Amino acid sequence: MNADRLPPVAPEVTATLVENLSPRLRKRLDAAVTKLGARTTRRDGDTVTIEVDDETELRLHAPGGVVATTDAITCGCLLAPACVHRAAAACAAPAADLAPELVDRPTGEVPDPVSVTDLAAASATAPASETDPASVTEGTSETDRTPVTAPASATDRTPVTDRAPTPALDSASSLEVASPDQRAAADALWSAGAAVLEAGVDGAGAVTQSALLRAAHTARLRQLPRASGAALSVVTLLRAARAGDPSYRTADLVTALAELLGTAHRVGTSSGAELSGVRGRARRPYSPDGSLRLYGLFTEPVVTDSGHGGVRTWVAGSDGRLFTVGDVAPGGVGRALGVADRAVRLGDSALTHRELGRAGLAVAGATVSPDGRLGAGKGVKAVTARGAAWTEPPLAALWETPPSEQAARALRSTSRYADPDGGGSDLLFLDVELLGAVRESGGSCLLARCAGGVPVRLTVADDDPALAHRDNVTLLAAAPGTRLRIIGRLVPAPHPRLTLLACSHPSGEGTVDLGFDRLRRADLPDPTAPVHPAPPRPGGSGAHSPLYLLERRVEQTVPAGRAALGMLGDVTAETRRIRRAGLPTAAGLLTALCASAARRDRDLFGRLLPADTDGFATHWLAAARYTAAVAESLCSAAWDPTQEGAR
Repeated sequence: MNADRLPPVAPEVTATLVENLSPRLRKRLDAAVTKLGARTTRRDGDTVTIEVDDETELRLHAPGGVVATTDAITCGCLLAPACVHRAAAACAAPAADLAPELVDRPTGEVPDPVSVTDLAAASATAPASETDPASVTEGTSETDRTPVTAPASATDRTPVTDRAPTPALDSASSLEVASPDQRAAADALWSAGAAVLEAGVDGAGAVTQSALLRAAHTARLRQLPRASGAALSVVTLLRAARAGDPSYRTADLVTALAELLGTAHRVGTSSGAELSGVRGRARRPYSPDGSLRLYGLFTEPVVTDSGHGGVRTWVAGSDGRLFTVGDVAPGGVGRALGVADRAVRLGDSALTHRELGRAGLAVAGATVSPDGRLGAGKGVKAVTARGAAWTEPPLAALWETPPSEQAARALRSTSRYADPDGGGSDLLFLDVELLGAVRESGGSCLLARCAGGVPVRLTVADDDPALAHRDNVTLLAAAPGTRLRIIGRLVPAPHPRLTLLACSHPSGEGTVDLGFDRLRRADLPDPTAPVHPAPPRPGGSGAHSPLYLLERRVEQTVPAGRAALGMLGDVTAETRRIRRAGLPTAAGLLTALCASAARRDRDLFGRLLPADTDGFATHWLAAARYTAAVAESLCSAAWDPTQEGAR
């Protein structure tokens, strides 16, 4: 049984079912989840049935697509409803990321749980400026990774219970601070995240996950959607790791855990505008933007690991601002190929997505989300207009910004802990000369030289053979000396690196959407240009930084837990090497992290005391945030030829 075949289950439903199990059944829960995964399922309307055995069936009723109450999961076994099967089914199903209530409640008031039906009805009546209808389809495919920023003091986290009570504040004269209920919810999230670090992926079974789900649900009721979303991301990644999902990456779970712990910490230390950012937003609001004159840039396929597919078309305004029009829904790469030639859902325009990538639009009553997505509400009017070539204004100005400035801007938007309301784009617009293919540990990529002589590695955006990315990049690698105008997406690395999305046609006329349009050998110039004798290797201090010595210890904690890191022994040789590279803070963090992992105090009778999970989580969070910040700094420096020359 594939978990994707089960309907999503509300976090509070899973948490309640697990909490209601007896201690004996909780010990059997992980085995029951695995056993249930081998059973067949069938769907009949809103109900999914699992055959527990030849005589017993388990049913999940999901009106509106989500299992919203405990009564919606029923089992036919003799022990029901106190059986382990209901909890196992909830743990095997995806966690639903429900929208919070739309009505703010007074501080300290605990709202009653709301049903999915009520939320759907409330969302349906929300004004277009708050939630654009077009965002529902596209939003299902793109993970809403909510970044966090560094804790005010990663080494000094005061427990919520020890903090002084928050005095009543006059909103006109004092900065707003978190309510006691919000601080308590954040403390629960911190404890649940620290428990994951303590146990590691191997030990973070259904019971540990249910504690995270309960904390996420409480945080959402306390108007902390950002922290709640981070907790749900951790649960999703834990389940993927334990199921052996090939798309799972340890680095993703490291980022999600750091987001969760960092956000939970900052709830109690932030105030004013900073607190508003830490709380987050329930949904991406669409705000009116008047009339826009838009010029198409390119169209890219969107294919996610969750089985969604579609397209995203990028357009630019007359002032250089970037916007997107997307259509993403379940369907995979097949849907991406089909949707590209469907009409754009924006006003009265009859353009397809691929046509819009080369044409223009005049939009009246436009609505735009903070990340630049154009809304398609009823009040939006759009008609086809003339486009512009990449060499004509206003598009030509996108290529005039120095690469180092573009990289710094893109890095701010792709940072693991970027400001969620910071906006910006991760695209770079470069004029390059192709140098040829260069081999890497993971295969080969296309090397090019951009302004200032900076060597840039251009990689494939998607390896799916149904898309044209791989074939196009391979063909371009056989044409050294070719000069192109390109659009790529920044890949944070200690050397300049992009995924190649679009380029000017080698003939000099038109553009190429590298995911859809297939170049032919006849399109390339006569290969008489000399091959670059020795493609430059990425240099600079970042290319061979020993920062990975700290990064790998941070990552090793996630799969195996604190105890495994504590058994590594002496790390003096590693810290010495890090110090020689001029990174004394990294050396100190590594020493403190390993010492905290190995520390176990004893009582007067020599018995081991419980491990200090809070203290270890604090050291781990500081190390994770530091490595991310240094890696981003090295990436930014690699794009600056003046700094490269100075080194």
